[in-house]
Amino acid sequence: MAKSKTRKAPEINASSMADIAFLLLIFFLVTTTMNIDKGILVTLPPYDPNQEETKVDINQRNVLEILVNFKDQLLVEGEPLEITELRTLTKKFVNNNGIDPEMSENPKKAVVSMKNDKSTTYNRYIEVYNEVRAAYNELRDEYAQQQFGRKYDNLTEDQQKTVRDEYPLRLSEAEPEDYGNAKK
Repeated sequence: MAKSKTRKAPEINASSMADIAFLLLIFFLVTTTMNIDKGILVTLPPYDPNQEETKVDINQRNVLEILVNFKDQLLVEGEPLEITELRTLTKKFVNNNGIDPEMSENPKKAVVSMKNDKSTTYNRYIEVYNEVRAAYNELRDEYAQQQFGRKYDNLTEDQQKTVRDEYPLRLSEAEPEDYGNAKK
């Protein structure tokens, strides 16, 4: 009888597998984009540890109170309001110039006070903030058109300062509170 030969299984050449894995890794690192969260750009006054806390007396007439509750409902001066109406109301309040005794005396004294519940969603906060800023941007554009014949963004630095002095953005953001959150 003939002796049977045992055959070895053929081996796969894996010498280039490390190179392929490395190239795939580089490919995915290069082609992947990372979402970068951007915040709201606000310039804050410089911190002075020696500064004493001062109480500012503001006529309640000059304060537009905006409250967003835990259900993301918008209350302006205690009355429900749709987000689509906020910009118009803010413009009317700021640009009142003493006409309506329930609204601000003039744009330089007007203060918009935003207060949110701790459970207010970030998206709702941004919507409200954007509407208030948009109201001021529109008022500044209108004033710039009247005074200089151009939009605010197309003015010189000195002209923009003049417009900002006439329509200063006085936005007060109070600490979030928990207004009877139903999740308790």
